[in-house]
Amino acid sequence: MTTLLLVRHGLTAMTGPVLAGWTPGVHLDDRGRAQVRDLGARLAGLPLRAIVSSPLDRCLETAGAVSGALAEPVEKIEVDERFGEVRYGDWTGRPLAELAKEPLWKVVQAHPSAAAFPGAEGESLAAAQHRAVAAVRDWNARIAAEHGPDALYAVCSHGDIIKAIVADALGLHLDQFQRIQADPASLTVIRYTELRPFVVRLNDSGGDVAGLVPPPAADGGESPGGGDSDAPVGGGA
Repeated sequence: MTTLLLVRHGLTAMTGPVLAGWTPGVHLDDRGRAQVRDLGARLAGLPLRAIVSSPLDRCLETAGAVSGALAEPVEKIEVDERFGEVRYGDWTGRPLAELAKEPLWKVVQAHPSAAAFPGAEGESLAAAQHRAVAAVRDWNARIAAEHGPDALYAVCSHGDIIKAIVADALGLHLDQFQRIQADPASLTVIRYTELRPFVVRLNDSGGDVAGLVPPPAADGGESPGGGDSDAPVGGGA
């Protein structure tokens, strides 16, 4: 149906040592700005029909770098709060080394479907996955309706949100999503078809991206086996 490019924001001063969450005013640092410039250069030739971003600054800056590099710019960066970071509640802004000592940490690691973050602003990981996957489905339908079934678009989001979307695409229970990795400024690509999604790339930090554009069907027909939703037996060429 559509091809979704999931982009994690670039590095910030808080990335790694501190759980930034929805902390306001967290911007890309020099490392992050260099990362997203490189990513933008890699994606410059792709015909992206839309760029959607989390409302948080670090994602908006990353999305802006990608948009500014495109040979065919999109009209504007769309903002969808459903792609925003998990609402970590009282954990927000605390060092990860400190959080690792909390009893909830083991639940987040081993049984994330049962994890709900404390405080009035906290949400569960299951709720975060639900909103993000719902957003993907809404945007898939919108992009396909406006630009056709082979359109590409990008979403700039956060590590746990990207991992949750990938888990859904792979048909994995949320309890397995910690087996997935999404590094800063990495690219993860999912191609959605009528029958199933295909995870085309995962946590990609380099390499050619020209192959992400779906090729036209030979002689205007379908691919062998009955359509784009079929996985090639033997793995394909």
